[in-house]
Amino acid sequence: MAVYFDHRIEAPESSDVPSQLCWHSALPVLAVASSRAGSGGILDLYLQQGEYVENCHLERPHQPTVLRWHPTKPVLALGWENGEVVLMTHPSGDLTVLPSTHTASITLLEWSSSGSRLVTGDLTGTLAVWKVDARGRLQGNHLAKHEYNKTLTCCIFKPAIPGDDVAMLARASVSGDESALDMFSWKGAPLKMGPQEGLAFYVSTADGKVHSVDEQCKTSTLLSVEGAIKKLFYLEKRETLIVITETLMLSQYSLGPEGGAQEFMKVKLSSRSGQNVDIVWTDSLLITAAGEQIIRLWDLHQDDNYVLSLDESLGFERGETINCVSYCAGKEILAAGTSHGRIALWRMVMQPGSRGDSKAQWKLQTPTEIEGHVTQLQWGSSLNLLAANNSNTVLILCEHVMCAHFSQQVAAVQLTPTQLSITHFATGAQSVLQSDMQIKGVCATKDTVTVWSGKQVTVYELSGTGFRITGSFTCDSHVVAVHGENLYTVEPNRVQIRTPQGTVKQLLTFSKTEGNPVLLSVCQSYLVVGTDTAHIRVFDLSRRDAKAHCSAKSMTEEIANLGALRSVKCNANGSHVSILISQVNGRPDHKVYFYDVEMDTVTHFDFFTGRPSSGILQPEESERPQFQGTELDGRCPVSHFWDESEPRLFVCETVPISSESTSISHLDTVNVSVVTLFCTQEHGLLLQDCYAKPAGLQALLALDVPFYYFSCKPGEREEPSRGAPAQPPHMVSRRALRDFVGLENCETSTRDAMLNFSFYLTIGDMDEAFKSIKLIKSKAVWENMARMCVKTRRLDVARVCLGNMGNARAAKALKEAEAEPEPEAQVAMLAIQLGMLEDAEKLYKSCQRYDLLNSFYQASGQWQQALETAELHDRIHLRTTYYSYAKYLESMGDKNMAILYYEQSDTHRAEVPRLLQDDTTSLKIYVDKMKDKNIYKWWAQYLESQSDMDSALKFYERAQDYLSLVRVYCYMGNIQKASEIANDTGDRASSYHLARHYEGHDDIRQAVHFYTRAQAYNNAIRLCKENGLDDQLMNLALLSNPEDMMEAACYYEEKGTHMDRAVALYHKAGYFSKALELAFATQQLSALQLIAEDLNENSDPALLARCSDFFITHAQYEKAVEMLVAAKKYHQALELCVTQNLTITEELADRMSVTESKDLSEEVCKELLERIADCCMRQGNYHLATKKYTQAGNKPKAMRALLKSGDTDKIIFFATVCRQRELYIMAANYLQSLDWRDNAEILKTIIGFYTKGRAPDLLAGFYEACAQVEIDDYQNYEKALDALTEAAKCLSKAKDSSSGQQEVRLANLQHKITLIKKFVNARRLYVEDAVEAVRLCETLLEEPDLDPAVRVGDAYSFLVEHYCQQGNYQLAYHKLEELQKLLPTQNVRYYINQTSLEILQKEMGLQMDHGDPQHTVKEDDEVEEDLNIS
Repeated sequence: MAVYFDHRIEAPESSDVPSQLCWHSALPVLAVASSRAGSGGILDLYLQQGEYVENCHLERPHQPTVLRWHPTKPVLALGWENGEVVLMTHPSGDLTVLPSTHTASITLLEWSSSGSRLVTGDLTGTLAVWKVDARGRLQGNHLAKHEYNKTLTCCIFKPAIPGDDVAMLARASVSGDESALDMFSWKGAPLKMGPQEGLAFYVSTADGKVHSVDEQCKTSTLLSVEGAIKKLFYLEKRETLIVITETLMLSQYSLGPEGGAQEFMKVKLSSRSGQNVDIVWTDSLLITAAGEQIIRLWDLHQDDNYVLSLDESLGFERGETINCVSYCAGKEILAAGTSHGRIALWRMVMQPGSRGDSKAQWKLQTPTEIEGHVTQLQWGSSLNLLAANNSNTVLILCEHVMCAHFSQQVAAVQLTPTQLSITHFATGAQSVLQSDMQIKGVCATKDTVTVWSGKQVTVYELSGTGFRITGSFTCDSHVVAVHGENLYTVEPNRVQIRTPQGTVKQLLTFSKTEGNPVLLSVCQSYLVVGTDTAHIRVFDLSRRDAKAHCSAKSMTEEIANLGALRSVKCNANGSHVSILISQVNGRPDHKVYFYDVEMDTVTHFDFFTGRPSSGILQPEESERPQFQGTELDGRCPVSHFWDESEPRLFVCETVPISSESTSISHLDTVNVSVVTLFCTQEHGLLLQDCYAKPAGLQALLALDVPFYYFSCKPGEREEPSRGAPAQPPHMVSRRALRDFVGLENCETSTRDAMLNFSFYLTIGDMDEAFKSIKLIKSKAVWENMARMCVKTRRLDVARVCLGNMGNARAAKALKEAEAEPEPEAQVAMLAIQLGMLEDAEKLYKSCQRYDLLNSFYQASGQWQQALETAELHDRIHLRTTYYSYAKYLESMGDKNMAILYYEQSDTHRAEVPRLLQDDTTSLKIYVDKMKDKNIYKWWAQYLESQSDMDSALKFYERAQDYLSLVRVYCYMGNIQKASEIANDTGDRASSYHLARHYEGHDDIRQAVHFYTRAQAYNNAIRLCKENGLDDQLMNLALLSNPEDMMEAACYYEEKGTHMDRAVALYHKAGYFSKALELAFATQQLSALQLIAEDLNENSDPALLARCSDFFITHAQYEKAVEMLVAAKKYHQALELCVTQNLTITEELADRMSVTESKDLSEEVCKELLERIADCCMRQGNYHLATKKYTQAGNKPKAMRALLKSGDTDKIIFFATVCRQRELYIMAANYLQSLDWRDNAEILKTIIGFYTKGRAPDLLAGFYEACAQVEIDDYQNYEKALDALTEAAKCLSKAKDSSSGQQEVRLANLQHKITLIKKFVNARRLYVEDAVEAVRLCETLLEEPDLDPAVRVGDAYSFLVEHYCQQGNYQLAYHKLEELQKLLPTQNVRYYINQTSLEILQKEMGLQMDHGDPQHTVKEDDEVEEDLNIS
């Protein structure tokens, strides 16, 4: 909370009644104009605490009318009633009188936003514009002067048109925005920075006109309204001008770009007539005070208006009116002066709205009282000071945070600027200390209270129920600390140790490097001092003189970005110092720093991340305590304390980062968390607890186990006060630590044990934790620790606690809860047993066990929450929840709601009739309303029990309960109606009941009929057998089950008639042996064939053999074979196929093929497969034979079968897959029989198979064949030579197994190669040397065994063609005759070129005769004629 210190201005004796106030916008300087009746006016300047500025005093024989400060410079413009305008400079008091321009009273003075222009106006309508330099000095005469001839009332400058935001453009450029970068690099349009200030303004006159004056001081009339204009406001966001007249008529005008104004709203403001109205304008809020008990506010943005009123409970009086208002934008505080000398303060708090927007809420504060009648208020300066005029003098009010202190069970909290509330917790006494000075600080000890104002220090000692002053002295120290009887004050470069009377006992000096002491804090016997250069020193106060506990430590070296120290505190044994700092930019740091005095190290806990510094030991993430409802990260510390006796325990207050700049006095409006840590040298920083500060508490004062101590507002306290109303308000409240709830009054040993237990539990050392509490016998202690286990989720500890509590029921429930997989669900059961229902609810929600949460709500009677949970999250138990709630409502007597929820649970068909069975009228209405078949049936049964058969039949019919209808009609003797119902509906139950009725009345045929409709065939068969109905018996037996079929078959067999029916029934029932036996006995061939179709390999082998013999006897060999195969007599079946020449199909072959059998050996199986394959070969089914040979493992036979099929693709595939030499050779030999000359793929396959079959001799033979083909068909001796060369290579690789024949063959092959080479060389040489080529050919013809290596005809053809080309036709003819003699039986035209023959015929005069037509060469089925030469 905050109080306002009021400082009365130190006005000189010559001053009179103050009439006007004016604060400088930045500097703490207040201008006060006073009036003297009939003797002129005075102007004086005052500082922050009302100090009079002697140099700035001005007197005139005229009254001052208007005051206006320069926006930035200490220059005041002052207008007088004689038209004089004076500029006064602070603090020198220099005066500058503007040239005489005005002759009447000055009515307006207005500076531009930066102060470069000054506008003056008077009562006669004269307006002048003046130019002022950067130092606030007037430059020459006026820039312009206008005469409006009417009194000037208001002036307002138009804000400058905003230019480009340079900072925003810079950020966009860095992030890669090319357009923004272009604007910086001048590639695009130049930056429009806009003017530094707006120089155009609007001025209003008493006749209701508003004139516009532009930057060149040219004037034009903008608009006109009715009546004199009282106020002008400019709404910058909407570019709107707001005009308020003396009659409080408000008009809004939108301003166009060309300078015109268009009215779009006009409204009359509410106000009491005849009162002076004070109007204040904020960003979008219009605030008016008109001497009423309320303030009226109108939000122009949201078009909303409301009022603020005074609250008598805060000290305001009935009938107290508000005279004036003033709004401080920096603090968001609205101040109002009242007729009874009070200043009311409202603080604005933004609350989120229902539509996602925010709405301002105004919170009334405790008033500040001054004397007199407040007529004028004004906020001002950068310090947000408030000046108040009470008609007699002026008071300057400065906000001060209420000081408070706690030590040694004594708390002191400031109530008013001069009052303190003192609370002694050891005795419970409470009193009020009234001081004669304004208190800026307080320090309490067990016996004394020390207060100071910054100029004086006073020490009070408790005396009985009051206080007496033991010492008072003048001292300028702004901070004071107390230990025992010593006071510690600061002055430059030293700390003074004083007596209560102010005598200096000792000086603690600081070097120039260490700086000036600015922060003091005492804990037990240790004093920590922080300086303005961020140095820290700790002193030991336990002796007579203070001794240094450690050397000075510079925090600047340890903490980056350190601006200044905000607060320093030390722990109870002086081993650690906690530090809060401000960064260089002035913002508070979000870390708490800890200085270890012994180790000379600095660590920290970062509340932005919620973690300590990286070098400190922390539990694993899974073991970190969970603090429900409180976020640890994203926060900033605002205050911190150490426990007064426990050196390990530390606590601090944190606020969200967004609220870090919030004043300490207004922490009640933000989300404050209280965080407790253990700090030790061995284990570092360990989080012990974190919770949200309870509502109504103001700020943390101290930590003294087992309590936190908070300052609070009046009326907020841990217990309601039971004393008399005259008691002072309780300003301090204490809350127990989490571990000490229920142990607030425990002894010291228990307190220490609990602290140790909590510490060891935090570090995870369970052994030490149990050691610390093993001597505690109190059940309350164990229960408290069990509650703590719910917070920390330590079930292992909770079991021990429950055992020591003797709570067997809770221990059993916890044991059963261990079956739940979620740890939170187990902890929730513990919380339920300990009565911590809210914690249990949160735990169930956190682990999303909505089924258990539903059960929890039901058990605790929270039925609405149970229903919501079931409907939203636990749909699987929704109907169960509805049913349970209905049972609950029934037990409470609410039948109507119970019926509703029975219906929703879908149990109403049984539950509602039960519920209403004593109220038949309501039940009848419910039955008619629901129209449910089940309910109709229940109601019909009820009516039947009441012997109302007609009504019962009607409701049975509605329920479509045909069994009940037939039953009742049979009971009533209406059998005809019952038969109709059974026949029409086909209902089995009703048909059965009717059949029983007919049977009982010996109507057998009707009984059989309805038994059949009811599908009760056994009963129908029974009646047929008993009554000889053989015709119906067969049909019924076939419809029934196998047992009934057997029974009917036995009946026919015993009777000896209809044996075919007996066989058919045995067969249908699955008793094949009996059916066959009977069929054999009665020679029923057709029946045997039907039965045989259903036999398979699972049937009896003997039965199958008997069937096969029967079919063989009757020459039905195919069926006999199937029977033999089914009986697994494969050899007999195969033999039958051979003898009877039966075709073996693939299906039959597969059935006879046995690859694996327990009854047959592998050899027998293979032999059987080969016999099947042999049979298939004889039948010409080569593919099937191949398959069976392959299954038998005889791949050569499989290949032979495949070769017989002639399927080339399969032959190639089979050889490739089998990869056997013999198969490769067989396949290659087969492929040679094909047309491999024209199919290159077959040629390659043959070569490949011979190669893979490792048969080089056969491959050589194939190459020879290829060579011979090339010679015979194409005369291509080159390719033939290549083929023979490959043949020679292959033959040379072959092994000689024929006693030298291979060598002879190879020699012959080489000889053929030699001859062909000679012939090829001769043909090649012919182009270069024809003579030599002819000679070689002649020589070749002399070889004795030239043919078949080189055909003689080809050699002679070479010579004939040569001689023809040479023109030696005679010799060519001679060679042709030689060829004819050598080959008398062949057609020489086959060898000789046709062209050469035609040339010889022409040149030699030969005649071509056709003779010996039989001498032909058969090639490609063509016949060529022999050539006869005569």
